[in-house]
Amino acid sequence: MTAAAAYSTYTQNNIQVESPQKLIEMLYEGVIRFCSLAQKSIEEGDIEKRVYWINRATAIFVELLNTLDYEKGGEVAYYLDGLYNQQIKFLAQSNTENSTEYLQIVIKVTKELLEAWREVTGNEVA
Repeated sequence: MTAAAAYSTYTQNNIQVESPQKLIEMLYEGVIRFCSLAQKSIEEGDIEKRVYWINRATAIFVELLNTLDYEKGGEVAYYLDGLYNQQIKFLAQSNTENSTEYLQIVIKVTKELLEAWREVTGNEVA
């Protein structure tokens, strides 16, 4: 088996194992992790890493926006659209201003989203 074939098999299996609910949870956790790493990069004065981690967090919010179902989700989907776009703006401001203030807001909001998501899906962490 080639490396490409092995990787393909792994990713297919990995995706099949995780439910869509678990994937959303993992995306929220990724935003929190990437924003924390961006904060650390700002504190250390590492501009390259700051940009990298903020871009990763932004990409997750873009993916979350792309998965919204406005027909099934109704008002909640529209609310999340606005909320996700606001977080993208905060990430851009954090990057532009080299400030952890906006990252702290994004982390707080994302933690609340994650907690609410876990309650809705029954994946609460003790």
